[in-house]
Amino acid sequence: MTGRGRGAAARRRRAARLKSVAIGGGLLLLLLVVFWSVVWPYVTAAVVLGGLAAAGRWWWRTDRLVRGRDRQWRQEEAVKAGHRTLAEVDAMTGTEFEELVAGLCRRDGCTEVRRVGGANDNGADVVGRLPDGRSVVIQCKRYAPTSAIASRELRDLLGARVHFGADLAVFVTTTRFSRPSEEFALHHHILAVHRDHLGLWNNGASLLSLIEVNGRGQGDARHRARWKQAYGK
Repeated sequence: MTGRGRGAAARRRRAARLKSVAIGGGLLLLLLVVFWSVVWPYVTAAVVLGGLAAAGRWWWRTDRLVRGRDRQWRQEEAVKAGHRTLAEVDAMTGTEFEELVAGLCRRDGCTEVRRVGGANDNGADVVGRLPDGRSVVIQCKRYAPTSAIASRELRDLLGARVHFGADLAVFVTTTRFSRPSEEFALHHHILAVHRDHLGLWNNGASLLSLIEVNGRGQGDARHRARWKQAYGK
């Protein structure tokens, strides 16, 4: 068969298929018209179910897209936070340190996070909600590593917890807590994030995971000896 003959045969087959589809569609439409009083509930149900299925698929695709973008953003923020060494944190201003802490909270899934630090901060620098819905108030102190956090600063945080009606109070610092301040934090259920735990948090540990090690791990024995010599504690 020549090329022209094969082309003509193909056109005839396409025409036959279109004719069959048209006849089938016409018969279906005729049956719907004739038996409409019987089949209309089924047709309506099929249309509604089809619409619901289409809406559900659109919602699922949109939700997956939004979640994907949110996950990508959190991963990027986590990378940025993890690239900051403690030496770089030591060089930050107080405001930059507060922004770092707020960013780490967001990375961990906290919501409604905002920085409130300033002249009239009522003892708080960052507030928000934990992933489990509890409210949190955070005090941030970027001190030299040779300094120590005194108990009076934790008392200010207790006042902030009452003022903001927070469920959890967190004190984050670039240094250590004195023994009395550490005991004060544990007694009043304050999460005391000292320099070592800040390093863990900055490198990927979640804020909530630090609750399990609250009051532990404040440097090596050499640091403790220097600390005791300098402060007599």
